[in-house]
Amino acid sequence: MSKKILILPGDGIGPEIVNEAVKVLHCLRDDFGLEVELTDGLVGGAAYDAHGHPLPEQTVALARASDAVLLGAVGGAKWEPLPIAVRPEKGLLGLRAELGLFANLRPAILYPQLASASTLRPEVVSGLDILIVRELTGGIYFGQPRGVETLDSGERRGFNTLVYTESEIERILRVAFDSAMRRDKRVCSVDKANVLECTELWREVAMRVGQDYPEVELSHMYVDNAAMQLVRAPKQFDVMVTTNMFGDILSDCAAMLTGSIGMLPSASLNASGQGMYEPIHGSAPDIAGKGVANPLATILSTSMMLRYSLNAAEQAERVDAAVSTVLEQGLRTADIAADGDRRVGTAEMGDAVVAALRAGL
Repeated sequence: MSKKILILPGDGIGPEIVNEAVKVLHCLRDDFGLEVELTDGLVGGAAYDAHGHPLPEQTVALARASDAVLLGAVGGAKWEPLPIAVRPEKGLLGLRAELGLFANLRPAILYPQLASASTLRPEVVSGLDILIVRELTGGIYFGQPRGVETLDSGERRGFNTLVYTESEIERILRVAFDSAMRRDKRVCSVDKANVLECTELWREVAMRVGQDYPEVELSHMYVDNAAMQLVRAPKQFDVMVTTNMFGDILSDCAAMLTGSIGMLPSASLNASGQGMYEPIHGSAPDIAGKGVANPLATILSTSMMLRYSLNAAEQAERVDAAVSTVLEQGLRTADIAADGDRRVGTAEMGDAVVAALRAGL
């Protein structure tokens, strides 16, 4: 039975990079027998321009009917003057909430060919393979009450609420521990339990859940120290698990360890395995339309989609091998290029991945 994939190019460089991932999916369908049906939809600023809302009901309906969603990126300066309730980012947050995508998986893997592209010394980052598991539908991004109010004095005050229930903490911890069981069996739970009662509860739940995984080594780290350790000795980590906001920050920090944020994919999963897959780099409106964006994070997000939502691990391995091949060939987009590399554009990189796929028949 064919799997249904909703394609949401979004804004900025989103359409360009998603187009290259779609080429890969077409290749897998036509040459390797992957049974998929692709449907297009609108989200973010593009959806607002067409429908007056960043997440139209028809997009929600298509997403619910799909086995997986492939997203490019949302946002840009064009839409920043809009009220916050209809900014493009609300489309992304709304999709996460509508689909119950509570678990965000962000691998930070340094390909050997890109060791020199990292800002850290090769000996510090060579062999890097971290998985950051970020809680995605709770925490301070969704907590109530929130807003900006005017005090009796006339001064304005902004406020947001950090809140988690035990069940929300437990389910994301179990994703992290289950992931660790397939890796090196180490989990570092990141919190700020010394000053935030909410994350004190997080640590208590982590210790309780950890008792169900005796093979996994559990450690705890305050988020400020975790940020420092990521740039001091990143290879000490296997799986990191943390709150929505902390995970947002730490995963972007980890991105630069790999040489470029343009290399990092992500998966956002719900309890049934349905997922939304997207690169973590954002819409990059400053380079949109120039044909220079790196599509590899989006292509690698497609690999994660094949593995986690489409039950097509063999196809995912083909994609991963093809990406490694083009890097071995010395092809580089501008963000990962060094002197002597062959610089290519977005479409040329996507075509090279497809060629490598076909060559691997």
